[in-house]
Amino acid sequence: MYLKWIVSLLLCIGLWKCNLFSFCRSAQKKIKGLTFVAPPQAFSKNVMAEVEDLGCNWIAIIPYAFGSKNSTKISYSVHDWQWWGERPEGVKATTSEAHKSKLKVMLKPQIYIHQSWVGEIQFSTDEEWAKWEQDYRRYIMLMLDIAIESNVEMFCVGTELNWSAKQRPKFWIELIREIRNKYKGKLTYCTNWDHYREISFWKELDYIGISAYFPLLDEKQPSVNQLKEAWKPIVQELENYSKSQARPILFTEYGYLSVDGCSGKSWELEPNILKLAVNEQAQANAYEALYASFWEKEWWVGGFFWKWFPDGQGHEGYPEKDYTPQNKKATQIIKQWNFQNP
Repeated sequence: MYLKWIVSLLLCIGLWKCNLFSFCRSAQKKIKGLTFVAPPQAFSKNVMAEVEDLGCNWIAIIPYAFGSKNSTKISYSVHDWQWWGERPEGVKATTSEAHKSKLKVMLKPQIYIHQSWVGEIQFSTDEEWAKWEQDYRRYIMLMLDIAIESNVEMFCVGTELNWSAKQRPKFWIELIREIRNKYKGKLTYCTNWDHYREISFWKELDYIGISAYFPLLDEKQPSVNQLKEAWKPIVQELENYSKSQARPILFTEYGYLSVDGCSGKSWELEPNILKLAVNEQAQANAYEALYASFWEKEWWVGGFFWKWFPDGQGHEGYPEKDYTPQNKKATQIIKQWNFQNP
């Protein structure tokens, strides 16, 4: 009798180890994604060929809505100037083209605020919050309908809405559960790099999503080894947090400007970008250090680099300095890591 019990126990342990091994193996199939800048006009060629050439297997699509940090109103697709790639027809067409190329899609609805940042949206009364939440829910559920219709594989329920996520968690939990009832794909939320610990609803989601613009070193061009050293305490903190939440981490955004000092405080560089010197090597070093620091971590499922201009459309006049790695040294770094780790 005891022998049978021992045999049964060993079989259970073996099955558990097998399942754990399978999970770890599947976790190693990284999300090798990029963020598409929604183009003003429809594609004139197959824009997914460049994505495949990079070895990427996912794209993120961002259909922006527009708001103000002092207004409860959110507007989407009601303006003549709303770019084609952000409109429902553009989102659906882009998703269709991605799927034809065997690429998976994350739909990442986001609010754009002119000369400000979405993380600054805040209201002083429950009534104002309720009005804003009503508009936000309307926008998100429209995006969700598109995601369902287009068989989108992942849906991001929000991006960098710091005050809302911190002060109004009940709204987010109810919204996520409503989405779960309709949508069968993976869910995440994108929080800023310095706010992920303030999110109380990670266990409602599949991934801890982070805009991973962690400031590392302010020098003009740190070496890869210097940057890897700077990553070490951050990597350990993220690993501990991932374990505490029992959820893997996804970099819903990451990337670097191609200018001097790009591995430092990117939000301070952006307003002065026209004055900064181009530095492709600094950007390439930063990419190399990030991949070297995270790729082998099972709790890190990958991410979406920021950003890519399909068909060359959508840039703001300084692509040689912008976050895109297109036609820069960082392109080769991305390709090497993607193709060496299928």
